[in-house]
Amino acid sequence: MTTLATRTTGAMAARPPIDSITLEIIRHQLAAIPNQIERNIERTAFSPLVYEYKDYSVGFVDPVGRLVVQSRGSLPIFVANALGTAVREGLEVLGPDHIHDGDIVVTNNPAWLGQHLNNVVAYTPVRVEGELIGFFAVLVHWVDVGGSVPGSCVASNTTDVWQEGLQLPTLKLLERGRKRPELFRLIAANTRFPAFLLGDVEAQIAGCQTGHDLVQEITARHGLEAVKAAIVAMWDGADHAVKAALARARPGTYIARAELDDDGVTPDRRVPVDISVTLSAEEILVDLSGLGPQTAGPFNAGRNGGGIAAARIACKYMFSPDTPVNDGDFRRLRVEIPDGRFLSASPDAAIGHSGSTVPTVVDAILNAFGQALPERAAAAHHGIYGIHAFDGRNPETGERFQHLDTVTGGWGATAVADGPSPYRSNGHGDVPDVPVEMQESFFPYRIEAKRLRPDSGGVGRHRGGLGVEKVYRILGDCRLVVGFDRVACPPWGVHGGGAGLSASVEILRANGTRESFSKGERRLSAGDFVYVRSGGGGGFGPAVERAVEEVLRDVRLGYVSREGAERDYGVVLSDDGIDEAATAARRSTMSSR
Repeated sequence: MTTLATRTTGAMAARPPIDSITLEIIRHQLAAIPNQIERNIERTAFSPLVYEYKDYSVGFVDPVGRLVVQSRGSLPIFVANALGTAVREGLEVLGPDHIHDGDIVVTNNPAWLGQHLNNVVAYTPVRVEGELIGFFAVLVHWVDVGGSVPGSCVASNTTDVWQEGLQLPTLKLLERGRKRPELFRLIAANTRFPAFLLGDVEAQIAGCQTGHDLVQEITARHGLEAVKAAIVAMWDGADHAVKAALARARPGTYIARAELDDDGVTPDRRVPVDISVTLSAEEILVDLSGLGPQTAGPFNAGRNGGGIAAARIACKYMFSPDTPVNDGDFRRLRVEIPDGRFLSASPDAAIGHSGSTVPTVVDAILNAFGQALPERAAAAHHGIYGIHAFDGRNPETGERFQHLDTVTGGWGATAVADGPSPYRSNGHGDVPDVPVEMQESFFPYRIEAKRLRPDSGGVGRHRGGLGVEKVYRILGDCRLVVGFDRVACPPWGVHGGGAGLSASVEILRANGTRESFSKGERRLSAGDFVYVRSGGGGGFGPAVERAVEEVLRDVRLGYVSREGAERDYGVVLSDDGIDEAATAARRSTMSSR
């Protein structure tokens, strides 16, 4: 099946030109709205996953669901226009005439959104003088929606979507401004943490309502026609940036390969990631027909939240990374992916880890893009969400708790720089950590260390970013649920660069026994230690071409060990600095190999 990005057609297509000053004023005012609401959500949400980790998206879409503006903090996984996808479902199910002023519609329908059930979109229509001009929408990761484990989406062994929690297929949470109490009771009955969740829902509703009011203020100030013209100009500007980048690319078809370790149900059954991209002066074709089939476990996603999301993330990174995202960024993108692949799974598929596989596919697409735009090529990043979630009952209060976290790790080196670190996956962006002090206050563990992993970055003329090791000391009985990948497919280097180290999870029991695993769940007791290690980024170019002074600096900073400097870079160190004669001999031997 082929998905073609929506062209600028319909009510907003044929608008008179707008002067550049007015355009910039409206553009920045529109962009400021979701950013302001983002801050309000941070202040009013109840769950640390929302107000600290910032797992949400805020934005405004047009009457047919095309993205106009999105908040800066919105996760890249949502640039597939999860907000607009939710709206399009509502338009089909309810119709625009039956989404009334004051309505708040919610959905997490996997058949449309294609992401785990915790990702719930709420939206409200915006009308000016009776004309529907768009929808203001807020997506929030709901802390728990039932399912087999606390947190709902973290189990790595579910086999269908009904094991993963509550489904909300386009329902009105508020109707003409009035709450529907039966739906709030339904939600409260299907979560383990009703106080947290209902508090987050209130913040989400308030975000929709505030966004509605602020969009109306802008149209009142500038006039509806000027705002419509500005939106078209914003889309056209984004499209122009993509077209300019395409003009610098080498036309042709490029392929890349990777693989996933397994699907959480069948150990060591590799899942292929074979992709191709075809670039011309006018179009970007991303062919995902070579992805592995839908899996038995929860490492699937639907088409919109999977294949299209991966292609859009990669395109945004490669072709227009410096501008705010809108629908124009994807006007030239075409995605081909048959039904039944792990990123175009059927609506009944388990999708709890829907985002976990997307970063690897994005990495592979970027690898192919880099062959057409060598100056923008980058090695692979650590490539995983690296979900590790603790749950149980607080030994002091007896209350349930659950904390979901993901890893930060190394990103790939480029032609001009070492890979940055530590950052989360390319599906997360710059999502911050929940502060250690807050975690230790709420949950029965202590974080003994969080440190960079020496020698974890792929070697090269430019070194890959470093992975991170976190050490948890367990204070009371609890459960650890883990969903890691890319152990068997380390973050690759490019143009002769080396691969970064893979991720791992290890438990050191109080009795001295050790266990390593990448997916599944384990019971923990007081005195156990958990070591969560993320991967490093791949390197760029041959390691022997790295400047000797940079290797020495890395050793002094602890990024590279003395042994690694000699083994991987051919730099021999003495007590006084560099042993130049030994280094020359070592590098000569390495070059001849």
